[in-house]
Amino acid sequence: MAYATTNPPALEAQTPAGKGKTWLYSSTDPVGTVDGAGYITNAQDLGMTVGDAVKVYDTTSSINKLTWTFVDAVSSTGATLVIESS
Repeated sequence: MAYATTNPPALEAQTPAGKGKTWLYSSTDPVGTVDGAGYITNAQDLGMTVGDAVKVYDTTSSINKLTWTFVDAVSSTGATLVIESS
């Protein structure tokens, strides 16, 4: 499935200076799709920046999987997310 601008990530929190935002994104797409290059096509319009945290909630997972990702790149064509590594 493809990203739809009618279901954008929701801004959950940000620091007072506007840096370090946290977003929540719920989708039927698995995180392996969501972390594809340029997946969030309207990221610039939303105000996403490199380093922002994005909690990706897979609504079709049998365990309602939540995965922490981070914005790795933002361009006029979209944002690329990377999965948090330990």
